[in-house]
Amino acid sequence: MRIQQTKSIFPALFPALYIALSLMSAHLYAASIETTTLIETKETKWIELDSKLEAVKAATVSAQTSGRIIKLNYDVNDIVSEGASLLEITSKEQGAELAAAEADYARAIAQNNEAQLQRRRYEALFPKGAISQGAMDEAIANAESTQEAVRGANARITQATESLKYTVVNAPFSGIVTKRHVEQGETVSPGQALFSGFSMSQMRAITHVPQRYIDALKQLPKFQIILNDGRQFSSNSLTIFSFADPQSHSYKVRINLPENEPNLMPGMWAKARFSAGSRSSILIPTSALLKQNELSAVYLKQGDDFVLSQVRLGNYQDKEVEVLAGLTSGDVIAIDAYQALQNHQAK
Repeated sequence: MRIQQTKSIFPALFPALYIALSLMSAHLYAASIETTTLIETKETKWIELDSKLEAVKAATVSAQTSGRIIKLNYDVNDIVSEGASLLEITSKEQGAELAAAEADYARAIAQNNEAQLQRRRYEALFPKGAISQGAMDEAIANAESTQEAVRGANARITQATESLKYTVVNAPFSGIVTKRHVEQGETVSPGQALFSGFSMSQMRAITHVPQRYIDALKQLPKFQIILNDGRQFSSNSLTIFSFADPQSHSYKVRINLPENEPNLMPGMWAKARFSAGSRSSILIPTSALLKQNELSAVYLKQGDDFVLSQVRLGNYQDKEVEVLAGLTSGDVIAIDAYQALQNHQAK
């Protein structure tokens, strides 16, 4: 009770001394806290979008000849190298076609040789009048016809050879098998899907840029890709579609990533951002922030004291954070918010 009386009558009895001590305490409190004066700076205006990775090389291999599958060499999730045999198809029919084409070619060669010899003989006898004009013309036409027959027979050999090669289906590039469309023993026909897969050598990010930002992107066509594991890539190898989606009114953009980058798979999500010019902003050190649940505040200096002032934050950059609202250029804040809080409580 005695102590309470002393406290209650002290300001009344010694008002000048009480005010002086209070001002001295506030001055010492403010002087003991390190401060910084805020300035407005020009910052890059980043547009950040969601993107999805896909393989640059992805294909479905189809049958180019008919036959029954006699061997499957790979299955889903297998890694294959370029040119590796994926499966084999019966080749008896194709082999017979090649043998027949080779026989036709040999017969065409023999007939052509005979026709050329006859033409040369007629050409030697024709000036002597031993051969009529009609017989001479027939010999020339026959010789030219047999030459064309040789070319046709040779083309059929090429066709039959290719058809025989199609009985062994090879991988067009190195990659991973994502789907097998057929089973061993199944009969396939030309155009039927056999295997699907993609190459891991190069990926690209796909994003959709809103129409209001497309002009800014065309002025500076460069993207930053940020993966979930923290890796970042810069790329100016872009393909900006020349038409907008009629429903979303956005432009599709393909962003090529570096080749042979490990641990990139189709379907992975990433952040894609690009510069849309610059804007004025205020950055403060993260140590100046006092956060409690959803509240973000700083200690703003007003006179010789500090006042807790709420702020609205933007993007974080290293050890700084952007302030969108609550502070202006020229304001003075405490660099260490928790030190200011402790001094305030001690006061």
